[in-house]
Parts: sequence; C-alpha cells; structure tokens
Amino acid sequence: MTDESTEGPPGAEETTAPEGSEAGEGVVDDGRRAQRGTTVLLLGGGENGRDLVIAFQHLGATVVAADTYADAPGHSVADVSAVVELTDPEQLAAFIRDTQADYVVTATDAVAADALAAAADGELADVVPSARSARLSLDREGLRRLAADDLGLPTVPFWFAGSAEELTAIADHAGFPLVVKPLVALPGEGQSVLLRPDDVEPAWDRAVSAGGRFTHNRVLAETVVEIDYELTLLTVRTGDAPGILYFCEPIGHRQVDGFSGELVLEAWQPQPMGDAALDAAKSIAARVVNALGGRGVFAVELLVRGDEVYFSDVSARPADSSVVTLRSQRLNVYELHARAVLGLPVDTIMISPAAAELVYGTSTTAVTGAGLIDGLAAALQVPESDARLYRRSPGYPVLSRRRLGLGLSTGPDVTTARDRVRQVSTALRRLWHE
Repeated sequence: MTDESTEGPPGAEETTAPEGSEAGEGVVDDGRRAQRGTTVLLLGGGENGRDLVIAFQHLGATVVAADTYADAPGHSVADVSAVVELTDPEQLAAFIRDTQADYVVTATDAVAADALAAAADGELADVVPSARSARLSLDREGLRRLAADDLGLPTVPFWFAGSAEELTAIADHAGFPLVVKPLVALPGEGQSVLLRPDDVEPAWDRAVSAGGRFTHNRVLAETVVEIDYELTLLTVRTGDAPGILYFCEPIGHRQVDGFSGELVLEAWQPQPMGDAALDAAKSIAARVVNALGGRGVFAVELLVRGDEVYFSDVSARPADSSVVTLRSQRLNVYELHARAVLGLPVDTIMISPAAAELVYGTSTTAVTGAGLIDGLAAALQVPESDARLYRRSPGYPVLSRRRLGLGLSTGPDVTTARDRVRQVSTALRRLWHE
C-alpha cells in the first residue's frame, strides 16, 4: 500500500507503528486521529470507486481506497491506497481496525460482510449505509427472499440452484424459457436464457464463472415475463431512524451486444412512465430501502409492464446505470452518496434529459496517438456530448470484462439524448477495432 501524502490517515507504509504492534500495520494513536479530520475507508477501488473518492474529497474528507489488486482506478486519486483481500474476513477486519476510519463504505460486491458487521458491532467505524444493508445487498438470495417473503413485494417467480443438477430440476418444474443469472457479476454478464434441457449445463458454467474475480456456486433462475422496460430508481436515504427518502427521476436501461463480444449498457433519464406505475415503483423502493436501513444511495432495480411493477434487485451504492446522472442531475449519484454518507443535505433535481452508454469488454489494446484524437473528435462532435475512456489497471485480470468507454449526451428530450449517445458510443467503440 502507498501513502501519497505525509499527512494522510493511517494505513500507509510510512506510518510509524506504536510500540507492541507489527511494523507497517498503520495503527495510529487517538491524538493523530482527532487531528486528521474526517476519514472514509472505501472498499472497492474500481471506476465507481474512483468517482466516489473524488466526491468525498470534494467534501473535505480524506479517503483510504482499498481493493484486491494494485493500481485500481480509485488508488490513483485516493489519499491513501491499499491492496487488501476484501473477501477475507480476518484480513479485512484487521485492516478496518488498523485504519481507524470514521466511515467504512463499500463500492463492490466482493466484500466480507462479517467483517463489516464486526466493525459496526465493535463501534470501530460508522459502516454506511449499515452493516445490515451491506450484508443483504451482497446476498442476492437473502435479499430476494426478504423482498418476496418478508415484505411481500411483487417479484417474478424465482428459484436458487447450487448445482447443475438442481438447475435441471428447477427447469423441469418451471418449464422453459428460464433466465439464469450469476449472484455477482457486471450487468448482463453470465446471464443465459434456457430454451431446452441441453441449455442447462452451459448456463450453469457460464453463470458461476462470470466476472473472473468472483466465485459463487449458486445461481438465480427466473421465469421469463413480458415487460415493457427495466428501470433503476435511485433512492437516497438520509438519517438513520427514521430515515428520510428522496427519489431521483426514474432511469431506464437496457443491455445490447456490441462488437466482438462487447456488452453495451444504455441508460437514459427520465424513463417515461404513467403515474400509477411511478407510484408503485416508489412504494416498492421505499419499502425495501427502509427494510435495509442506513443512509446513502440505493439503486433499486425494477421491471415494468403497464402499471405492474416487479422488484428485481437493489444495491446499497451507485449502480452502473446511474452514470447517466453525471449529466442529467445537479448532484450526480456519487455526490449524492457522499453527501448522504456524511449526513449532509441532498437534492435530486434533474437539470436535463440525458443518456449514457457504457461499453464493457476484454480488449487490452486501443488506438493511440493521432488515431485516438481523431476517434475522440468524431465522438465529441455530436452536440451536447461527452466521453470517457478507461484504461486497464495492471493488476486487473486480463480476461475479465471491464469498462472500456462511456458516452454521455444531453438533449431537449430523452429521444434526442439517446440518438446522440448512440453516435458517441459508436465512434468510441471503433477505437478498439480499427
């Protein structure tokens, strides 16, 4: 781990360990902790983590970013960076204790929830949104059962399988078609639609191996239902008990196949919908977010057919579809999350219809030099457009799908914004294929 400033929080190699501790542990005394101001320990240094680091720093916080591999995107902007096996309960618990941060915030699915609970129970830090929220939002099976069984929220029929044989039995019972999803993966990664018995084993293998960095030996199977669209309803919860909820305008999204195995996540805000469906969406979001508790941004995933709304998932942190708020809202999703975590005022004002396209892939090469500038020029000549390119960190698994690029556009209406962002994204995707 590296410390990029001599006055940073504990956790840096340069920190002098107190007597009786291992050299380099990064433990500091209470006097230094009182002097350093607010410190946030961010678990997960990916691209979302990078934007969260900046949002917290803009509010005066010192940020320690930790991830399982070196040179994660968040490491480059954090005050202190560290390589920690986040899924190891003992290692993570020790790191949280030694860092002595005021707040512990998760920005990844791959975190040992037991370590977060231990930190909260021992009052070592304020675990945000809460240890319960973190545990359930990382436990897709427990979360779905909470929504369907405890809260009685409408969901599509679902099952969980722990082997290809169990998945075969579910398919025999439920019939075809059937959607199979991994418990943890990038949007759309590892998903399959089963149409016949021969599809079961390949779908199982694809789901349990999705992501490369995550290991799960259980999958989610859902009945296929006809829907009009999927949406993310960003719900901001401030305070603890009782919390106050703020809703962003609904974000529509869909996944499409790109070039050479790439995946494109298209998102737009606002998603047009009727009053009855919007009221139902807010009611579902409020019930599940209040059940999870804590504070911060919750990305509630919903399926909509007419006025019928089904609960699908919730993440207690910014979701990839919420990148559209970088241009659509006065406060983007990262700023909202940072404010809510620190207990600061928020607002969810949308300033313009907008659209975004995130491109995921495994490419390790891209056009450079004049070719890069020409490609960016083609993308940015689209009115009201913006673009981001993402570099692969040296420690990131080579064959794992990751973000390659992001196109953003605004417009007088959603249709125009979506048309514009498609042009931006098409120009960016050529950078990996020319």
